[in-house]
Amino acid sequence: MAASLSKQTVLLHWLTALLFIGVLGLGLYMVDLPKSPDKFELYGIHKSVGFIVLLIAIVRLSWRMFEGPVNSISPLPRYQEILAKSIHHLLLLGTLLMPISGVLMSIGGGRAVEVFGYEIVAAGDKIEWLGSISHSVHGIAADIIIVALVLHIVGALKHQWIDKDGTVSRMLGKKV
Repeated sequence: MAASLSKQTVLLHWLTALLFIGVLGLGLYMVDLPKSPDKFELYGIHKSVGFIVLLIAIVRLSWRMFEGPVNSISPLPRYQEILAKSIHHLLLLGTLLMPISGVLMSIGGGRAVEVFGYEIVAAGDKIEWLGSISHSVHGIAADIIIVALVLHIVGALKHQWIDKDGTVSRMLGKKV
């Protein structure tokens, strides 16, 4: 059996997952809200947490490159191995692409990039094409990531309950 994962890998996985799912859920909730001060306050929180997700995702990707890829706990049929790696790569890409496209939406809209009130990038002129492209990327990527996230969770549960190989236990930092 495979050894447990490093504490850093487990921490970065769950920190990224919880913050990303939270900011994704907040984004889905607020998108259809009528314009109001409350909605703009939620946008500020969404953008701030999204930026933090970007920073953590960069650390996570750097750590993964340093530590190497996470190996499967049990041998998989080739199609499952390809699917699992594809889903993992999509999720890693999504944790970078979503916040980057969000930052670019703000810049394209001529708005400052702020993290909980601290200005990271000053407001500037609107850049229509940048705002439009990044808005499209943000929306399409959200849909793709939701599908990838569901497949990731279903795969983890399949491994835990059907294959009984301890995948979820390992991702909770336990030795299996």
